Amino acid sequence: MTFEDLNLNKPLLNALSDLNYTTPTTIQQKVFSVVMSGQDVCGIAQTGTGKTLAYLLPTLRQLEFSKDKSPRVLILVPTRELVAQVVEEIKKLTTYMSVETLGIYGGTNMNPQMEAAKQKQDIIVATPGRLVDVALSGALKLKSIKKLIIDEVDEMLNLGFRTQLKNIFDLLPAKRQNLMFSATITDEVEALIKSYFNNPTTVEAAPAGTPLKSIRQLGYEVPNFNTKVNLLELLISTDPEMTKVLVFSATKSLADQLFEQVENRFPGQVGVIHSNKEQNHRFNTVKQFKNGTYRFIIATDIIARGLDIAEVSHVINFDAPEERESYIHRIGRTGRADKEGIAILLTTPREKEQVEQIEALMNYRIPMQPLPENLVFSDVLTEDEMPKVVVKEIQLKPVKRAEDAGAAFHEKKAKNMKTNKTMTHAEKMQLKYGKPKTRGAKKKKR
Repeated sequence: MTFEDLNLNKPLLNALSDLNYTTPTTIQQKVFSVVMSGQDVCGIAQTGTGKTLAYLLPTLRQLEFSKDKSPRVLILVPTRELVAQVVEEIKKLTTYMSVETLGIYGGTNMNPQMEAAKQKQDIIVATPGRLVDVALSGALKLKSIKKLIIDEVDEMLNLGFRTQLKNIFDLLPAKRQNLMFSATITDEVEALIKSYFNNPTTVEAAPAGTPLKSIRQLGYEVPNFNTKVNLLELLISTDPEMTKVLVFSATKSLADQLFEQVENRFPGQVGVIHSNKEQNHRFNTVKQFKNGTYRFIIATDIIARGLDIAEVSHVINFDAPEERESYIHRIGRTGRADKEGIAILLTTPREKEQVEQIEALMNYRIPMQPLPENLVFSDVLTEDEMPKVVVKEIQLKPVKRAEDAGAAFHEKKAKNMKTNKTMTHAEKMQLKYGKPKTRGAKKKKR
């Protein structure tokens, strides 16, 4: 099947031809007619299989010209980078159409976005938090939304956007079409679907949690963090095929720490990107990675959902993610557009349980490789890796007392009882001698 076989109009076919897109992917084929029918849709497909075009093509096919200033399509995504990339894709597909698109995201001044929202817009692409802010300011009206599209909804829930999503649902008209796309479906996502979707049709390109066949997975077992750093540097410095590498770390602090260690070894070739970095820094880092200035960048899981970079040769998991679904999104950054990619997992014995959960999700055992002979093993442990001194808590047994034992204290004798009453001298003498005793009269001075 080609795009010519789908019910696309001439402007869309011309745009696809300009982009050299000829054959729709599996998810694009399966979803098109279901979306066109007006049903709610839950699309499940691995990262890198063309989910963005899967919802954009039928949406743009149904979008007719309107003089109404209010937007009719709302697309929600979890990250700023993904907002920018979806807006870019829409502009490419609407080269021969009159469609106004606005991206709304946090980390930047809201005033320009509010002013743009007051102008005519057909499609809004936004992150949930900033969208709520702009909508509640009165600058953006959502009363005309006919189609709601949520991409990577599981990551939105992981990032704590549940409240914002519910607020957005309350602002939207009840009569609308809902589309949701993701590589994994969690229990939270299913609960959200039951509450706000209208019996959606599930369309699967592959079972949830299935990695792309074009990704070759490898693993290395190492004893500790610093040996991981040595192995990472060794792999990158000795493998010429690692031309564009994404390195994922579990936390922002770990990403910064790793960057500081490897930047000295690869000056000017490495960048770091996570949610604490300023927006301009994040965009510039991605730009330099795309154009080849950076040979590899270090990123956190949140960025795994927002990077759509062609020809990523390798994904290196510096550690196993806490959420097993995040592993699928991480490795999905390579092996795109039917090109083979390589995903490498560096793991320590402490991460055994996480690796087992990932393998259970994929129903696939990651093949472990022998460590390189010239790898330098480190004996230096991080604070987390150092053995913890466990102090045994001693439980004192209560002393058994006889059942008829009295209280542990006794009333004081009367003579030892203290009172706060102030006594006169005469009263003291009476108490001491049993009779009043007076001081001798003072002699008069002559």
